[in-house]
Amino acid sequence: MNSRTHYDVAIIGAGMSGLAAGIRLAHFGKRVCIFERHHAVGGLNGFYSHGGRRFDVGLHAMTNYVRPGTKGTPLGKLLRQLRIEREEFALCEQRQSRIAFGPHGADTLRFTNDFAVLESEVARRFPAQIDGFRRLTAAIRAHDDVALDAVPHSARQVVREYLSDPLLEDMLFCPLMYYGSATEHDMDFGQFAIMFKALFLEGFARPLDGVRVILRVLLEKYRAAGGERRMKCGVKHIVAHEGRATALTLDHGEDITADHVLSSIGAPETARLIQSGHRGGPPPAPGRLSFVETITILDRPPAELGWGSDTIVFFNDRPRFEYARPDGPVDPRSGVICLPNNFDYGPDAQLAEGIFRCTCLANYERWAHLPEPEYRAAKQHWYEALQRSAQRFLPRLPAPDALARATVTTDMFTPRTITKFTGHLGGAIYGAAEKNRQGRTELSNLYLCGTDQGFLGIVGAMLSGISMANYHILKKG
Repeated sequence: MNSRTHYDVAIIGAGMSGLAAGIRLAHFGKRVCIFERHHAVGGLNGFYSHGGRRFDVGLHAMTNYVRPGTKGTPLGKLLRQLRIEREEFALCEQRQSRIAFGPHGADTLRFTNDFAVLESEVARRFPAQIDGFRRLTAAIRAHDDVALDAVPHSARQVVREYLSDPLLEDMLFCPLMYYGSATEHDMDFGQFAIMFKALFLEGFARPLDGVRVILRVLLEKYRAAGGERRMKCGVKHIVAHEGRATALTLDHGEDITADHVLSSIGAPETARLIQSGHRGGPPPAPGRLSFVETITILDRPPAELGWGSDTIVFFNDRPRFEYARPDGPVDPRSGVICLPNNFDYGPDAQLAEGIFRCTCLANYERWAHLPEPEYRAAKQHWYEALQRSAQRFLPRLPAPDALARATVTTDMFTPRTITKFTGHLGGAIYGAAEKNRQGRTELSNLYLCGTDQGFLGIVGAMLSGISMANYHILKKG
C-alpha cells in the first residue's frame, strides 16, 4: 500500500482516459496517483478471465487506425503525447466490415480502412446521392471536432442538407451511434464528425492479444514515469469546501488530499461523490443507453463455418433505424456482430479459437432487479435470441446445428454486469447524453475526463485524458 497522503493530482478510475492522463502528468514531474475500486484496469475497455480464457470487454476494434506515416491524426497525436512507439500497440488492420439493412441484410455497404471502398459502395447503391455524400465528407474533414467550446447541433439536420435518401442516412448513422452515441435517435454533429472520421476516414485495428496489449503498454509507461496506482481502493466521497475539492475519502476510510482531481468515472457518478453544502445546479442525468453482448467461443475460425472475412457487421432489420432504449429487456432487431478472427494478423499468426460476439441495445431497468434465478433464465433466453437474430445477417451455415456443434463455451454480459464492474449508473456504456467538453465541474479543481467529457472510442478516451491534463493542469502549472 502506498503511504503518501498528498498528491499533485489524484485520478479517480483506471480506465483508458485515467491511465493516459496519469502518464501525461507524470511525464511532467507531477506526483500522480490513480485510485481504482476494482482489481483490474481498463474500465469499460478491460478484460476478464473465465474458465481459463481471457475475454475482452468493450473492445470490438480500436478505431482511428491509420497506417505509418499518416500525419495529423488522433492516433499520431496520442502516440506522440504519451511517448509510445506505434509498434508497441501491435495493431492489425481489419479485412473488411459491412453495414447490412433489411430482414436478411439485402441492403449492404462494405467498408475497409481505405475510404475509397465506402465511397464506391455509396456510388453503387445510391448513385443519386454520391455527390451529396462527397460534399458531406468534405464538410466533415473540415470540421473542428476537438474544439472545447463547440456549440452542439443536430447531426440529422446537417446530414439532410447533403443527403435526401433516408436509407443511406440511417446506414451511416448506425455504426457511428453503436460505437459512440450516448443520445437516442440523433447525435451532436461534432460527435458525428468524430465518429465518421474514426470509423470511415481512418479505420479499425486490433492487437492479436486484444485490449490487454493496450493496457499493458499504458501501465508500463505509467510506472516508468513514476505514477502511483492503488487498486481495490475506490473513492467514497469528494470532500468540498469553498468551491474546491479539499480531500478524497477512500472506501476504507483514509483521507488523501490533492491540488487537482481528475475523474474518469462519469459526470453523474462524480457528482454523487461530492459532499458540500450547496450545488451549482442539478446533477447531470445518467445516460439511458445500455447493451447486452453475447460471446461465443468456437472450435474453429468463423470463416470455416462459411462466414467469410467480415470483421464487423452492423445490422438493422427495420424500415428505419431506431437507436433508443427498448421497452423490453433487449432489442435484437439491430446490433453489431464482431468476428475478431477476421483481422489481418499476418500469415503466421491467428487467434487460438474462434470468437463470435453480438451486441444489442438493452433496458437497464428490465435487468437490474431480477431475482437471481430469473436473471439467469433471462440471460439464456436472450443469448439464444441474439444468436438467431445475428445469423440472419451472416452467410447461411452448412447445417442447422453447425454453430452449436462448433461452440466450445459461451458468456454474456448485461446492463447489470456493466454497472457492477464499472459503476456506471443505469449500465450506460457511453455515459450521460449531455457532454462536458471543457471537463469543468462545480469545484474549481475537479475536472472530468473520459466518456462524459466528449471524446469517443478508445483513442478518444485516451485523448480526453491527455487533453484535460494539458488544459486544466499542465497549462496552469
